[in-house]
Amino acid sequence: MKVLWLTSVYPSEARPGEGVFHETQVQALKLHGIDVSVICPFPVNPAPLRVFKKKYRQSRPPDHQERKGITIYRPPYMALPGQLKWAQPHHRVAKSVLQTITKNRLNPDLIHAHFAMPSGGAGAVVSTELEIPYVLTLHGSDVNIFPHYSKSAFQAFKTAVQSASDVLAVSEVLQQKTREMIRIDSSVLPIGVSLDHFQKPVASKDQLKEKLNLPKGKRLITFVGRLVKEKGVRELAEAVSQLDERYVAVFIGDGPEKQVIHQKAGGRALFLGQIANQHISEYLSASDLFVLPSYSEGMPTVVIEALALKIPVLCTAVGGVPSLFGKYQDLLIKPRSVPALKEAIFNYTEGGIWRKEMTEELYHTVCSQYNARQNAETLIKRYEGVIRKNHRLKQ
Repeated sequence: MKVLWLTSVYPSEARPGEGVFHETQVQALKLHGIDVSVICPFPVNPAPLRVFKKKYRQSRPPDHQERKGITIYRPPYMALPGQLKWAQPHHRVAKSVLQTITKNRLNPDLIHAHFAMPSGGAGAVVSTELEIPYVLTLHGSDVNIFPHYSKSAFQAFKTAVQSASDVLAVSEVLQQKTREMIRIDSSVLPIGVSLDHFQKPVASKDQLKEKLNLPKGKRLITFVGRLVKEKGVRELAEAVSQLDERYVAVFIGDGPEKQVIHQKAGGRALFLGQIANQHISEYLSASDLFVLPSYSEGMPTVVIEALALKIPVLCTAVGGVPSLFGKYQDLLIKPRSVPALKEAIFNYTEGGIWRKEMTEELYHTVCSQYNARQNAETLIKRYEGVIRKNHRLKQ
């Protein structure tokens, strides 16, 4: 079986932490014998914008590269500022994808697009053009945020979902919200994590701090992800700045909020940039607490990874996180609240809220429901069903 994985984010040497969950699932499919090619279209702003505004200049990635036995194609397409609000780019993305398929003679049996916008919309166009089915996975922002920008954005979302041969959602909350928005049913299948890569290190926390050059004698409150406002990084910086000097916020990732974080937390914020996923487990294990104070989420992979390492995890009650935490969801806090975040950080590190039995129960949940290899088996069965149905319709 040949599968074309279509996404707007995928790890590279320059950005090893971007879209790691895609690579995890692709590698799991590869282990099951599936022939996967990845197309990750690269947005290029028009020349006038690149000339007059520095923020619209991008460093062009290679057209294709081999990464862990998988070929990743990154064809360019013309992008416009704010395009997901008013100028849906799925036809432009689809054009670059079709050119890549033709040029490299990919001949996939099926397309698996991730995020309804723009990859899902592009997947629908390519699917029609090549007469092959496409599967769509909904991840969070493509349901919670993008469709609500404008009427055209909502229509693009609706078309992408309705055109798919099979629709998957990474959490029950996304499944329910999609049904409420456009009366389309989907199946819940989270993107799993590689449990082999997220085993607690043998080294102690102090040994890891020394190895990673992290400050000793401090309480390390670690965030992993894009440094954007919607991830709650401003609130985290402010909350840590209001705690005593033992607390340091460690930010792993890049993004436009770095300067704002520095202004709010000063020397209490430590910026490590992007770190390859295979090294994240050591940084998380060296931490006293992992925090993800997002405004909205689907099912954040990094939370699952942290729980797999059996470290304390503090999150906001958004997206699929409450269902992941189950009976412990009362530990989750409301988003956008510095006081709630500050109090929770203190209670986690000083108040003994996080207990051993919680650690073990949540670890068991991760192992039983979020194992990438196990979820790949389910995904392959979905693929087979979609391909069989498509063959029957052609007969």
